[in-house]
Amino acid sequence: MNAMRLQVLSPFPTDIDIANSVQPQHISVIAKKLNLNTNHYDLHGKYKAKVLLPVIEELKERKDGFYVVVGGITPTPLGEGKSTTTVGLCQALGAVLDKKVVTTLRQPSQGPTFGIKGGAAGGGYSQVIPMDEFNLHLTGDIHAITAANNLLAAAIDTRMFHESTQSDKALFSRLCAPDKEGNQIFNDIMYRRLKKLGIAKTKPEDLTPEEVKRFARLDIDPGTITWRRVMDVNDRFLRKITVGQGPDEKGMVRETGFDISVASEIMAVLALTNSLSDMRERLGKMVIGNSRAGDPVTADDLGLGGALTVLMKDAINPTLMQTLEGTPVLIHAGPFANIAHGSSSIVADKIALKLVGPDGFVVTEAGFGCDIGLEKFMNIKCRYSGLRPQCAIIVATIRALKMHGGGPPVAAGKPLDPAYITENVALVEAGCANLARHIKNTKAYGVNVVVAVNRFSTDTDAEIAAVRTAALAAGAYDAVLCTHHAHGGKGAIDLGIVVRKACESATEPFKFLYPLDASIKDKIEAIATSYGASGVEYSEQAEKQIKMYSKQGFSGLPICMAKTQYSFSDNAAAKGAPSGFVLPIRDVRASIGAGFIYPLVGTMSTMPGLPTRPCFYDIDLDTTTGKVKGLS
Repeated sequence: MNAMRLQVLSPFPTDIDIANSVQPQHISVIAKKLNLNTNHYDLHGKYKAKVLLPVIEELKERKDGFYVVVGGITPTPLGEGKSTTTVGLCQALGAVLDKKVVTTLRQPSQGPTFGIKGGAAGGGYSQVIPMDEFNLHLTGDIHAITAANNLLAAAIDTRMFHESTQSDKALFSRLCAPDKEGNQIFNDIMYRRLKKLGIAKTKPEDLTPEEVKRFARLDIDPGTITWRRVMDVNDRFLRKITVGQGPDEKGMVRETGFDISVASEIMAVLALTNSLSDMRERLGKMVIGNSRAGDPVTADDLGLGGALTVLMKDAINPTLMQTLEGTPVLIHAGPFANIAHGSSSIVADKIALKLVGPDGFVVTEAGFGCDIGLEKFMNIKCRYSGLRPQCAIIVATIRALKMHGGGPPVAAGKPLDPAYITENVALVEAGCANLARHIKNTKAYGVNVVVAVNRFSTDTDAEIAAVRTAALAAGAYDAVLCTHHAHGGKGAIDLGIVVRKACESATEPFKFLYPLDASIKDKIEAIATSYGASGVEYSEQAEKQIKMYSKQGFSGLPICMAKTQYSFSDNAAAKGAPSGFVLPIRDVRASIGAGFIYPLVGTMSTMPGLPTRPCFYDIDLDTTTGKVKGLS
């Protein structure tokens, strides 16, 4: 694929210094590698372009390439390098092994970029560039989501305000604004509400007083509102706020809060949509709360589905970028991996699979460990996309396996205990119980499983051999040592060769973990069993919500379990492969537009806070060169 040559330096530079050392190719050059012409994309500067959705229709007769998903073992707080492995593998496939390849990744939130975790462009010599553009505004998709989300939030409070101050007749009269001739009319979105209410009339004057009331009054129960405002910054002081305290909104005070933008349901809608028309329907179906009668109130009920789609019309097109070695990357969507499904978009994957063709590869990533990200990728994303992966990669590190084998706690910002930097094969072998369960669960979907061991300088050959032995014994197709962080694509050549063989030899039929027509509880319990749980315990609130969603007709949706990423169980301190525990379900909520029910296994923060020393201390601009410094 006309690869760029990578110069590997020693001592090892910082991620941002490595990213800045490589001059990116103009994005039109990357587009040309995929046979995209200027009608297929809109430029956003020199190094980014929006690939337009009609590409899917234009290439619909072309066979898809191989589809590979990258997950991981249960991680340490430091992360085990899934993004780096995803990028490094693609650099190996495209720049070294000369295969058509596209990486598909989530867009990172600016919250972690300026907070604790840093960016998400990969790391070392396996990165997406320009790294600063990737980690910051990109092409504005998250800003569009923020605007759309907050417009809906404003509409909710405003509608309750106007309903509280007007009669049925006045409210109806203002909603059905007159045309040029002075006749009251229903506009297009109002017919959706009329249909929902079972009112088969087309003229406002034909409605009875009772029908006028039902149409005009949403009668939202403030205590049921689940829709919150968002912003793409970590700000713990916005987790709980009150609104309506102005002198003109007397009596309308209520408690609410902010989430981080990537936690918005609109982000999940973007990731799971298949087309512009599908996105329009999903946005309109988003439920913001219930009426006092217990009926779900949607964005379309508020008259907003069309306007939200207008705000999102450009965001639906994925962004084309490149790796350090000039292989193509599509960046699109960035849903949370706990309260949402944690994968990049369906449309990016569909475009990529057509662009690479039948002999090419699309490699995507699933957030957190396989128990969370990969399970949701299979049971949610693959259901809505109709796509089926041939191979799943499970990323492991000796460090994480030692932790699961009984090693001391690992914490971000603190030095590693000596146990993690000296040889201890027995500790590694004990921790492989975690890896083995992930392999077993992933193989159950009918895909070939390859284990990628990210090597650190302190890992020994004996420890790595122990991982390979355990992986093969658990049923992995193969287990491969990787050094792509230090060496770029050359460090993932063996992984690339094994992944190609695993894809070409995939013959088993794809299988979901549960059928959609099972009850909400049966689906929850199927997932809990895969974690190693012996049973599930539901709180009174969870029981109430399950009953409500079933009554409202939402029980046929897939399940998106919201739990800690640091253990198979609800207890983050329970490492390895715990079993026999009872999984507690504290609450059950729903993202109806996105299309899933999400049970809460504990407390989930949807607005992160800043630490004592955030990443922003290190970030600055070289005002002479214009280059960003200190991003990680």
